[in-house]
Amino acid sequence: MKILIIGGNGTIGKSVSKHFGENHKVLIAGRTGGDYTVDISDSNSIEKMFQQTGKLDAIICIAGEAKWAEFDQLSEEDYYIGIRSKLMGQVNLVRIGQYYLAEGGSITLSTGVLADNPVPKTASAAMVNGALHSFVQAAALEIENGIRLNVVSLELVIDAYEKYKDYFPGHNPISMEKSVNAYVRSVMGRRNGEVIRVYN
Repeated sequence: MKILIIGGNGTIGKSVSKHFGENHKVLIAGRTGGDYTVDISDSNSIEKMFQQTGKLDAIICIAGEAKWAEFDQLSEEDYYIGIRSKLMGQVNLVRIGQYYLAEGGSITLSTGVLADNPVPKTASAAMVNGALHSFVQAAALEIENGIRLNVVSLELVIDAYEKYKDYFPGHNPISMEKSVNAYVRSVMGRRNGEVIRVYN
């Protein structure tokens, strides 16, 4: 399989890329590095990336940002950071990327535990994650050519625990192995329109 991983050099992306790279051709895209550069908040940049990759068997996105701040400190423009990047960035990857997938291909997006178990300072991030869950379930009903669309929603991973532990009191971080397997289930399985939650 020829698999494009957007965010393949990130904390989770590196492990996902390594796993799939053992048996498949993996292409990595990122904002500043990889086989291709892409700004997912810009649909023109997304289109250019796909023109360069050519036909694919699977697309995985483990990228996108959103503003973290106290609710009364979030401006309208702060919300648009997450809307343009993590939300519409991934929506546009589906909207454009479907035409670069082989028949029966798959698209896997990424959200996180905040969609279901938000913590303080995450009103914007939680909103975007929840919206993506609804988008995937709806878009999967109509996407054509046998393409499957899923989203992986993870708890805080052990590898990022020290950096984010103060934001997630009482949360039990999950192993990188469980994180990678969620993407494997989406790409190699037959799931479609599912939110693949791994919270413990």
